[in-house]
Amino acid sequence: MRSQRSISVRILYLMLVLAACCLLPETTAAQGKTPFTVSSTCVNDTSFFQINTPAGIDSVKWYFGDPASGPKDSAVNIRGAFHIYTAIGTYNDTLIAWRQGVPDTTIQPITIVTPVIFDLGPQDITLCEGSTMTLSAPVIPGATYLWQDGSTGSSILVDTSATYKVKINGCPNPDSVNIFYTPIPKIDLGKDLVLCTGENITLDATAQNCTYLWNTGNTEPTQPVTTSGTYHVDVFPKGCAMMSAQVTITFTGAPYPFSLGPDTLLCPGESITIAPKIPEATKWEWSTGATTPSVTINQTTNLWALVEINHTCSVIDTIFINYNRLKKLNLGNDTTICKGNFLVLTADFGNGVYRWQDGSDQATYYVTKPGYYYVHAKIGRCESFDSISVAFDDTLRVNLGPDTLLCKNEVYQLHATDAGGSIFKWQDSTSTPMYTVTRPGIYAMVAYNSCGKSVDSVTVTYHDCICQLFFPTAFTPNGDGRNDFFRPIYRCPIYDYTISIYNRWGERVFYTTDPQVGWNGKVNGKTADVATYVWIVDYKETDTRLPVHKTGTITLLN
Repeated sequence: MRSQRSISVRILYLMLVLAACCLLPETTAAQGKTPFTVSSTCVNDTSFFQINTPAGIDSVKWYFGDPASGPKDSAVNIRGAFHIYTAIGTYNDTLIAWRQGVPDTTIQPITIVTPVIFDLGPQDITLCEGSTMTLSAPVIPGATYLWQDGSTGSSILVDTSATYKVKINGCPNPDSVNIFYTPIPKIDLGKDLVLCTGENITLDATAQNCTYLWNTGNTEPTQPVTTSGTYHVDVFPKGCAMMSAQVTITFTGAPYPFSLGPDTLLCPGESITIAPKIPEATKWEWSTGATTPSVTINQTTNLWALVEINHTCSVIDTIFINYNRLKKLNLGNDTTICKGNFLVLTADFGNGVYRWQDGSDQATYYVTKPGYYYVHAKIGRCESFDSISVAFDDTLRVNLGPDTLLCKNEVYQLHATDAGGSIFKWQDSTSTPMYTVTRPGIYAMVAYNSCGKSVDSVTVTYHDCICQLFFPTAFTPNGDGRNDFFRPIYRCPIYDYTISIYNRWGERVFYTTDPQVGWNGKVNGKTADVATYVWIVDYKETDTRLPVHKTGTITLLN
């Protein structure tokens, strides 16, 4: 009997343990439904906590497992939280997320470590195009590495221009290395030339990131040539091997006057034909590759021509053909921006004459209101024109008004101010401009437009009113002595009375704090339009001191 009772007790104990396990909330990272990530695991650094899938979460509570932080060891931000750990060690970070009132607990341990500080090398390194090198971090058993490109080894092969840096165990090293590459230059001084006496030429060895040494002692990238000789240059590209080039220039024969004409500025789409008249020419060579007596140019270029004279010597000249920066203006497509913002229209293509629709002459124009905008620009003899239509949309700040206490059986109309022409829905998914309230509850609206989203809600409650105000639904302010004013009818004492009347655009057309003063149907001294207007009344009952809020509509008739 004792043995059977012992077995029964054990079975009962196991059943209780299993039952208790089933009732416990999820507490481990594997069980939790809300995993999160941590931006940094470095001591004294800010660790940002981010929920991976926040959809559907109503509220949260974070615990960072750091007793040393006291009351700061918690946060309630759904979008994420942050914490600074001041001591190394492993901490159990806990997130409790509520979805429709049901909590879900996720615990993830993180290990806070001390940053490893080391020197990666010189701050700036220049390599030759196509070459590589290796940057190495200290090798630490069990450590994790993360370089700027996402690689995870303790070293990285450098093969592109970038700023190289590494994190060890999630902690950034403050040192970094900037890698630059020098393109392998192509140094070509051209072919040997026989020029006519009096000609001059400039040899050009210009290349990126290089220094120079000519056999003349010149250290500039270019070398003027006015005497016969062999010209040699050594070019030293930073990070690359030295390169050399040379050319022989000989001057002979009589001088010969030659010119391609002045430098030329063209408008977009134009072209120019260069055709110098040289009867003694026996050979033509242009920078375009042409060998004809004339060339047609339709792009920006430094144009040179080498012309052989009577098979004896050559003459050379260069002109610069440029295109006006006034390209076709483009102010952009017609657009809509949010009210309160502004749009900058730019027609800036350099020194020129600009004329906007209002006569202003700046290269840029600030749009602060809706309208049609255009600009005419002229630089030299080149002209361009463009236009744009700009509309404005209201920045939404939906307002349903204050919470409201109504008299029993009273009908209340909710209307959202500042909703503009937005798309909106009420709490029951209807989208009528006004919402009729006949019972207590919480009423809400969400509105959307191109400027974003706005949400507001209001609580409506009812009570038995001792004193009620009654308002007509229409009035005729035509001066005939009948129904010329809109004001309340009541037979009880009230105080703190206010009434506001609004037109269809939400503009207030009448306001008073005296219940004996009615609206005469005029706005700024002029008779208001025949239309329906919204009124809002607030007052307090003298006996109960309870606030009463009423709203409704009044139709103004002739």
